[in-house]
Amino acid sequence: MLSRERFTAIVVTLLVWSLAGALFGALFVALIQVLEAVGLSGWRPLVLAAMAAAMTTAAFYSAMPVAAVGATAGVVASIGYLIVSGPLIELPVISTAAAVTGAVAGSFYAWMIRRSARALAETLTGMLAGLGAGLALALLLSLYPAPLGSFVLAAGVVALVGTLFQLNEHWIVQACHGWLPDGLAAPLVAGLIAAVVAAGVWVVGGTSTAALDLETRSAIDQVLREVPAGLLGGLLGGSVTGLILELLGYRLEEHEPD
Repeated sequence: MLSRERFTAIVVTLLVWSLAGALFGALFVALIQVLEAVGLSGWRPLVLAAMAAAMTTAAFYSAMPVAAVGATAGVVASIGYLIVSGPLIELPVISTAAAVTGAVAGSFYAWMIRRSARALAETLTGMLAGLGAGLALALLLSLYPAPLGSFVLAAGVVALVGTLFQLNEHWIVQACHGWLPDGLAAPLVAGLIAAVVAAGVWVVGGTSTAALDLETRSAIDQVLREVPAGLLGGLLGGSVTGLILELLGYRLEEHEPD
């Protein structure tokens, strides 16, 4: 029979992994659509989307304060851009402006509050996990070309990324200790998060902007159609993977957030 502490640990694990999986799944399928809309094709959208989504989720999962700074900076920069630009919303410009603002905010955070390279190490772990999962998924799709829905794609890649992250986090963070610059960690991570937030603002803002051409509006509509399936698939993949890892002995409570 499960003890009260063990039951609580399992419930918390399910909650955390479900939320992280939902965030990853929604970002993953949205980024695939955005990357395809800007001209990428083949395996590249899968791999790049998996890497970006994994880095973002790892930052929120492992370095919440820095991620919160980046998200806030992204919102502020996006609002400022919308005020200045009016109805004309360009993805590269709004993302770059947000990334710069996030980097500045991250530098201020590192100077005023805490200088630690752990946030960057965790984000790099997410990047490597996303790279491995994206390449594996691209290989699988090349061998079995039958189309897979966003729900299945998100559930599968979340399970693979989550497993790779959990299994490799400790040794990668330890390997990065001592050579990653403490002062650059927060700016880089905050800049990444801010850019992702700005891309989300571009998607949402584009639905109500008449100045966009038909092709861009069609791409944005496609992103919005795929996000719910990705979110649900990621939620399922995250919860199942988290439960399995918890039962195998990989304790969430052993994780030390930044």
